[in-house]
Parts: sequence; structure tokens; C-alpha cells
Amino acid sequence: MSWKKRARDGAYHHGNLREALIQAARELIKEKGPAGFTFADAARSAGVSPAAPYRHFRDREALLADVAREGFVRFEAMLTTGWANGKPDALTAFNNVGRAYLAFARAEPAYYAAMFESGLPPDVNPELRAAGDRAFAVLRTAADGLVAMLPAGKRPPALMMSLHVWSLAHGIASLFGRGDAGRRSLPMSAEELLESAMLVYLQGLGFPARA
Repeated sequence: MSWKKRARDGAYHHGNLREALIQAARELIKEKGPAGFTFADAARSAGVSPAAPYRHFRDREALLADVAREGFVRFEAMLTTGWANGKPDALTAFNNVGRAYLAFARAEPAYYAAMFESGLPPDVNPELRAAGDRAFAVLRTAADGLVAMLPAGKRPPALMMSLHVWSLAHGIASLFGRGDAGRRSLPMSAEELLESAMLVYLQGLGFPARA
């Protein structure tokens, strides 16, 4: 049962207000995009008065920031599952992190849009910044593990590598792997495109042909 239906049926109670508003915002983002609704729209969708959201959020930007923060928490969890502490080996786990990135964009388009397409400054509040940093830290850890495969004198900077891979995975996810109507057609899967791009990138850095 949707939050809207529960509100109409009188099942809503004040203890759920914050979560009801976040869920309403997610539905509106999925339907109209992160810039396509107002604070009042979120209140109406959650089945509460226009003044009710101010009990938890300063304004629409604060609500969007909380949606984005929650998205980054889920994103971090998916990336962490993909990395799996570098198992069964660093290369496989690194590729699995990339697959997890694409899987998140496909499964959670509303969160993805709030996180990356809402125009929010990453440091709009400390909680959002910290959640984003924790998610990126998973990618940085994976890059550290992969870089360790190379001889000490031939290792690229792990931070540079993680930023490159983040850009690559994000571009493919945004263009070809998203879970909404904005996805472009592709003569292969987004996962295959990312895997082939990673192959070229890693070999350019001196990783063995297996990479």
C-alpha cells in the first residue's frame, strides 16, 4: 500500500512524518525529476498539511538533501557488497564494484537523481557530505586493493584511479544504465560496456592482459 493510500485511509501518524515525506519525495522525483515538484507537492503527496514538513525540514532543499543522504547510504551498502573485502580476488571484486554502481542506478533511479542530478552542493549539510564520502571510500579502497597487484615502482596513484573509474562508471550509468526513461539504447549491456572500458583502462596503466 502506498504512502498516499495510507494517508487517505487515515493510517498515517505523526511518528512516520519524516519517512512519509522522504517516500513522497522519492515518488515525485521518479515521476517529475528532482526539480519538478515543490515542498507543498511533497506535503500533499504524503497526505499532510503544507505546514507539516517544516517540523522536520527547513525547506525543499533540506528534504532533497535527506533523500540524497539516504540514497548514498544505500549506495555505499551496494558498493560494499560488490567489493566483498576484495574476494575472490582484487580484480574480480573491483569489477563487481562497477557492476554494483550500474545496478544501483538501474534499481534506484529516484535516489540516483537526488544524489547526482538535483544540483545540491555536496556539502549542503554534514550528514550528506559524510554519506557521500563513505560511498566514495568504498571505491577508493577497491582501487587501493587493485593497485597493490602492481610492482611498487609502477603503481598509479589510487586516488587518481578511483576518480577515473568513478567518472567512467557514472557516465555509463547515467547514459546507458539508468532505471528510468532517460536510458539510451546500446548494442550491448551497460555491464559489458563498462567491462570493456575497464579492460582498456587497466591495460593502459600496466595491469596484466588478464585485467
